[in-house]
Amino acid sequence: MNGTEPTEHTEAVVEIDDGGSWTPVCRYRDLDPGRGVAVLVGSRGDQVALFRERGGTVHALANRDPFSGAHVISRGLLGSRLGVPVVISPMLKHAFELRTGRSLDEPHAPDGSPADLRVWPVRVAAAATAEVCR
Repeated sequence: MNGTEPTEHTEAVVEIDDGGSWTPVCRYRDLDPGRGVAVLVGSRGDQVALFRERGGTVHALANRDPFSGAHVISRGLLGSRLGVPVVISPMLKHAFELRTGRSLDEPHAPDGSPADLRVWPVRVAAAATAEVCR
């Protein structure tokens, strides 16, 4: 489930479902609130932008900006639009909903494809049940 808040922050591990299994990507405490990081998941090494909101909720979205083609979403600014948490791409300043990946500015990228970002299932698990990546 995307937008997971941990019940115990101390040694919790953030995991992303790569379509085949839950992959541990980092310790929850290593995510700075209000900032994003890029992680690689799956056998293809897909780039995922991982965010921890200031309230503690974790989100995972595709890291590729559909308007510029650059893998920069993880460097975007977190904010909100009408109470909906968003990430603003650092390239052309398009806004995407953190929960759904929906593009709030334009429905289609320049190549005609949908501009929405893929949302990856993310969860925060107790360290006792997950291997911590280093």
